[in-house]
Amino acid sequence: MNGPNAPAPARRGLAAACAALLFVALTTGTAAGAAPSPAPSPSPSPSSGLDPRITEIMRKPEYRNAQWGLLQTGPDGGRVVHSMYPDQFFIPGSTAKLVSVSGPWHTLGSEHRFVTPVYAVGDRRGATLTGDLALVAQGDLTMGGRTRPDGTVAYTDLDHTYANDFTGATLTPENPLAGIDELARQVRAAGITRVDGDVIVDSRLFAPDPVLDPTPTPLIVNDNLIDLLTTPGDRAGADARLDWRPKVAPYQVGSTVKTVAAGGPTDITVTATDGGTRIRLSGTIAADAKPLLRTSPIADPAAFGRAALIQALERAGVRVAADPAGPNPVARLPRDYQGRPRVAAYTSPPYAQYAKLILKVSHNLGANLGICLMAVTTGSRQCEDGFPVLADFLDEAGVDRGQLQLMDGRGGNPADRATPAALVQMLTYWQGTPDARLFREALPILGVDGLLAENCRDCPARGKVFGKTGAAVGGDALNDRLAVGAITIAGYLDRGGGRFDPFYAGVNGASTPGPNTQDVVAIANDLAMIAAYLQEAPPSP
Repeated sequence: MNGPNAPAPARRGLAAACAALLFVALTTGTAAGAAPSPAPSPSPSPSSGLDPRITEIMRKPEYRNAQWGLLQTGPDGGRVVHSMYPDQFFIPGSTAKLVSVSGPWHTLGSEHRFVTPVYAVGDRRGATLTGDLALVAQGDLTMGGRTRPDGTVAYTDLDHTYANDFTGATLTPENPLAGIDELARQVRAAGITRVDGDVIVDSRLFAPDPVLDPTPTPLIVNDNLIDLLTTPGDRAGADARLDWRPKVAPYQVGSTVKTVAAGGPTDITVTATDGGTRIRLSGTIAADAKPLLRTSPIADPAAFGRAALIQALERAGVRVAADPAGPNPVARLPRDYQGRPRVAAYTSPPYAQYAKLILKVSHNLGANLGICLMAVTTGSRQCEDGFPVLADFLDEAGVDRGQLQLMDGRGGNPADRATPAALVQMLTYWQGTPDARLFREALPILGVDGLLAENCRDCPARGKVFGKTGAAVGGDALNDRLAVGAITIAGYLDRGGGRFDPFYAGVNGASTPGPNTQDVVAIANDLAMIAAYLQEAPPSP
């Protein structure tokens, strides 16, 4: 893959230093951090036949210094329906996930399943293993924590991974330790009731790469988060109620949150010490407030997984001599597992289900994980080696990768850029594959689900726009307002008769009148409505 001229170490060091400056937001919110945007360009004349409602949106005061990009083509990408700056770089936000998810989808296959094994390493006599159990992590995004009984992956429209940034995030009902519990049951079913040794998580699949933020790890349980759900007490002055999950030692959670009168402030602070294992919540919650979800990161996913498996084994009737609160003893791992008996294995849902989760809720960790998984297919443990795999796929798919700049999978690095043409090419590629419908329906659907669930619920285009949204929003302290680096949407317009037009719409360099985040929501709504108006336009001959 051809790369930028800067040497790789300098390039990646710069990216790591800047990674915190750009946050990919939902269509219903904003986030802190300045986001660079392209130099303003003169507003173009609307393309011929563009719905007047779209041009009216583009001429609003908040877009006075902004630049719009727009591209709609026929299903095969050949005939251009509407076009504005199709070959100019725009900040992609999470529309970059259209590319980063497509890569592993193609490389692994839609039906690929992750099989996470547990090996017995040592001597076994009857029901006693004198030695260790090794869980060999395979990059399974959910380890059963979202898997429904029918094998599909559950999600909510506002995912728990965004709980610290947006009010209204909710949990899926599935047990986040489901995969760990299943492994423990299988160990017991294999006839082992005692482990006179240790339990080890083997995370050698790939090395965590801090340039990818959030950073994927080979073992992921509950998105590497502790969920903290606070509910008001029965009256003002009462202690708030707290529930948390997954409950794994040595993690301990406490709360001093108090209930205040209805209409009062809800303001909860989460602090974590001792390597993230001691979590405390403080503050207030109004008596009439809905339960408030917050999260705390799991600092050492391998040690957490080890503790979770030891405790699950105990619940399953397998006694383990090792202390679950101890470190993950990786020095005890064998060089390989040839000849070692496999005593358990957890099999994931197909990758297409994980892709759907990533695209519907804009799952940043899952998008970055795809880069590492592509690297693994080459035998590499370095996540950056996934980018050449992605480059080869884009060449095969007919996507001009010179019109893409990516340093991560989520679209959150300050260097990330994409042209409308490149994203439409990516979308066009899927139209000619057997997975065309599967990919299209993995995107948020206007007025129905995912990050477009609340948009256009009563308009004619409801259910007829399949679009990945993206945003990059920061603060403008100089003018006491919000700087909207980008709001974007790209996907398919259902034009009837089995015709689906690929499209892109985006704006870079908008700004809000003040610091109110609802003004960002209004801009996101404008992009959703542009997509709706494109869909509603009469079919051209």
